[in-house]
Amino acid sequence: MDLRLDGKVAMVGGASKGLGFAVGRALAAEGAQLSIASRSRETIESAGAQIEKETGGRVLAVAADLSSAADIARWHQETIDRFGGVDLLFTNAGGPPAGRVLDFPDAAWQSAFELLLLSVVRQVRLVVPAMKARGGGAILMSTSSAVKEPIANIALSNVLRASVAALAKTLAIELAAEGVRVNQIIPGRIGTDRVREIDEINAKKAGISPDEQRRRSLSTIPLGRYGDPDEFGAMAAFLLSEAAAYITGASVQVDGGLVRGL
Repeated sequence: MDLRLDGKVAMVGGASKGLGFAVGRALAAEGAQLSIASRSRETIESAGAQIEKETGGRVLAVAADLSSAADIARWHQETIDRFGGVDLLFTNAGGPPAGRVLDFPDAAWQSAFELLLLSVVRQVRLVVPAMKARGGGAILMSTSSAVKEPIANIALSNVLRASVAALAKTLAIELAAEGVRVNQIIPGRIGTDRVREIDEINAKKAGISPDEQRRRSLSTIPLGRYGDPDEFGAMAAFLLSEAAAYITGASVQVDGGLVRGL
C-alpha cells in the first residue's frame, strides 16, 4: 500500500527509543521528512543517525524536554526552519513514576500533567497553523490501554492519559473543518524498556521474579505475546497517512486483544 507520505514533514516526540523511535522509523521509511525530539541530546542524535542510515531519509534530531513550553517551541521552530512546515504530529512522552493515587504529592501530579497532557496541548497549538497553511494535516496521540482499563500501580498515567484521550476526541471535532485529522493510538503491552520497567516494579511488589511477572502478563493477552514496536509503528504511520484520510476521532488499539471492553 502506498501511504503517500513522500515529502511530508513529521514531528515525532519521545523518539530516542521505544514506540516513538519505531514510529519515526516507519514514517521515514515511507518517505516522510522527520523531526524527532527527546530529552537527551546524545540518545536523540544517535536515534536520528540510525534512522537516516536505515531509511535514507532526512532526519532532524532535537534535544527537547517535552514538559517545557520553551523546549517545545524551539523544537517546532527548528522543524519549520529546516523543512518549511509541518504536516504530521505524533505526540508521545515517557511515563511518570509508578505508584498509587495517594502515594503522590501535588508536585508529582503537576509534573505528570505538564509531561502527559499540557505538552500535547502545546504541541498541537503550535503545529495547527502550519498544517492549515499547507492545506491540512494529521495528529496522532499515543496513550495507553489504561484509557480503557486502569492499570494497577500507575495512577498518574491512568488519570492523565485518559485526559489525552478526551483531548484527542475533542480536537477531532474542532479541527475537522480545518482539514486536520486527530486520532488516538492505544498500545497494549509492547516490548519496550518502559514495559520491562513496569514488569520489574510489579514483580518486586508481588515478591516474584520478573520472568514470572512476564508470564502472568502474557497470560492476559489473547495473542500470547508482547507486541513488537515496529508493529505499532506501522499502524501509526498508516493513521498519519493519506491512506487514512477518512479516519478522524478514532481510537485504535494495538494490543493483541488485551483490552476486553467493547
